[in-house]
Amino acid sequence: MHLKTVLILLVLALATIFALVCVLLTRGRAPSTCQHQLLEQEDTDDGQSLVFADLTPEEMVQVVRYLQGNLRVPLVDASHAKPSDNCIASVDVQIPAKAEVLWFLDGGGAQPPREALAVLYFGNQPDPNVTEYVVGPLPTPAYHRDITMQKYGGKVPYHRRPTLAVEYKQVAEFLKAQVFPAAPSFMRQVMEYDGASLAALTSAPRGFQSGDRITWFVLFQNVSGFFVHPVGLEVLVDHSSLDISRWAVSRVFYNGQYYQDMVQLESAYVQGRIRVEKVRRAPRDGDFSSLKPRAPAAALFPLQYEPQGPRYSVRNNHVLFQAWSFAFGMSVNTGLRLFDIRHKGERVAYEISVQEAMSVYGSNCPGGMSTRYMDGSFGIGRYTSPLVRGIDCPYLATYLDVHYLAYSQVSRTSKSALCIFEQNLGSPLRRHYSNLQSLYYGGLVNSALVVRSIATVGNYDYVWDFIFYQSGAIEGKVQATGFTSSSFLHGDGLQYGNRVWEHTLGTIHTHSINYKVDLDVGGVKNSLVAHDMAFEVTRAPWNPEQQIERPRLTKKVLDTEDQAAFRLQSKMPRYIYFAANSKNKWGHQRGYRIQITSFSGDHVPEASSMERAISWARYQLAVTRRKEEEPTSTSIYNQNDPWTPTVAFADFINNETITNEDLVAWITAGFLHIPHSEDIPNTVTVGNSIGFLLRPYNYYDLDPSIYSQDGVFFTSEQDFTACEINPVACLPKAASCLPNFPPFTYDGFQNM
Repeated sequence: MHLKTVLILLVLALATIFALVCVLLTRGRAPSTCQHQLLEQEDTDDGQSLVFADLTPEEMVQVVRYLQGNLRVPLVDASHAKPSDNCIASVDVQIPAKAEVLWFLDGGGAQPPREALAVLYFGNQPDPNVTEYVVGPLPTPAYHRDITMQKYGGKVPYHRRPTLAVEYKQVAEFLKAQVFPAAPSFMRQVMEYDGASLAALTSAPRGFQSGDRITWFVLFQNVSGFFVHPVGLEVLVDHSSLDISRWAVSRVFYNGQYYQDMVQLESAYVQGRIRVEKVRRAPRDGDFSSLKPRAPAAALFPLQYEPQGPRYSVRNNHVLFQAWSFAFGMSVNTGLRLFDIRHKGERVAYEISVQEAMSVYGSNCPGGMSTRYMDGSFGIGRYTSPLVRGIDCPYLATYLDVHYLAYSQVSRTSKSALCIFEQNLGSPLRRHYSNLQSLYYGGLVNSALVVRSIATVGNYDYVWDFIFYQSGAIEGKVQATGFTSSSFLHGDGLQYGNRVWEHTLGTIHTHSINYKVDLDVGGVKNSLVAHDMAFEVTRAPWNPEQQIERPRLTKKVLDTEDQAAFRLQSKMPRYIYFAANSKNKWGHQRGYRIQITSFSGDHVPEASSMERAISWARYQLAVTRRKEEEPTSTSIYNQNDPWTPTVAFADFINNETITNEDLVAWITAGFLHIPHSEDIPNTVTVGNSIGFLLRPYNYYDLDPSIYSQDGVFFTSEQDFTACEINPVACLPKAASCLPNFPPFTYDGFQNM
């Protein structure tokens, strides 16, 4: 080999080695950590939003101490109270009257006194009842006043009280100690009962008339996901007496047959007069109902991060995001709620809140066919569950604790039970690509702020979202997941659902969610206006012999509450909006439109003896005058006495004029759920999402998102790879950083 050739090969080898070293050094250099930038906008709230803030644990302690020392009656801790005891059932913040709050926020008035609302059960009295007290001022209470008569027009009878957790424990002990032992052979040989192998699930309401407290308890195998493991046994327990020793069994159901009690069931079994359906005993993990993944972990799913830090701020209970600001809170009964919602500094809504979540079931088993759950009575806020980072919300979301006092005289903390995050929805909010006349592209990423909580009420998990878009729109959305409820499959069961496992009937049911939306569009006084379309037939002006059918805008002002109450399945104007007394640049009344996303099942027939208690569900939308004496569409007392409802929403609609008044929209969204095999083990959120949108309608002179700093525009004549022309071109540099992922923690199994 010539020396020249050797030298050339040596130079090439050195060059190759040098290049490889450069590549390796470049790849080995770790990206820098993402640096957070300070928000350009300043939070000028100055603590005013605290007028809506939830009670702190310290304030709850003070309220309990005050009640214990000033009511002059013995109070037992609700966590172990008997029905015949007095106890504090719950303590929550008492939101001041709207006029007082607005005078404070807008008029320079004094801050309203901070007060609590305490619900007490008085079982140890000659006339047992439920009483509500306002306690204040906080943080050092000095007074209390009974508001029950003022709020409900009379006393709240004791039988209407929501069921305490301890009462369910007492029923479970009653079943174990007195009911099941009455049928020893049946329970041992058919149920394979060992004292702990069965779980009971309540139905509700409890009976057929006011005063009843008679509940069907459905028995399931006590395994993971027990809701889909029915064993065919259901027991009707009369627990209306305040003396637990007088509780009794009113009826027993097994595999399609009814019995007077467990003694009769045992006798029928021993004599061979019973058709036994032996259910294979499931392992503790539930087998088919287990949520343990059936596949090993593989490549990591996509993650979202903020290369320059969060673009929103959270201070106390106040959130600031671009043009949006609002206060948030968590009602122990109804869950997530927002107040003083402003866009570009102007209030568009005073309150947006969940009111109720209801499910109506069908079945050929007694527990299923009699179930109409009203989750507010159980406590949507109370059952708000700790969120799992990276699954329930993005990993880098802001997580906040929720404090509540319910069914105990000690406050509880649900860790990381509320999350706030900005989400890139992966699609444009708006865009246009021009290939006619001029060549350009203009667009805006759809990035929105989400406030979320998830309540697990029994078998269902409800994902509650409020979403704020750069276009000035607000979305209220709920997604349903969790376990479907079920009945034991027998007889004509397939008329009430689908078979989803060997002995499991996934029972048909409806979901109905009610919201309160107190819009203040351009001020407190609004009117309700409907726009829609109709085709009109006309002659072509340039050719009168020819006919044209053209859409025409229809307009109507809805003057009264009766006109503004739209039944569930009725036709509603497709554009319906709250109109202000001011106009935009183009002469139109400024407005916010209500747009509902719903595929509800049918409402309970109005002939039903309990329908008035849930009469809010008659309407997909009802707009009424706002009144302090009509703060909620329902009551926590309606669940256990729907036959004489404490609050009947139908009474709100009495044909009052709603022109130029302070108005409230009551929105009902829902869906029909016919469980199917894909609901095993768990119902998915896809397709089970409902809610509403509030959208500006001539509120602005043009789309407010055009002022977003996220906008992109470039022409064919510009260098669209330059950062100053196209900010997206900077992403390889601006976003090439490592986000700071905090260690994974979870406190959901603490403080149970």
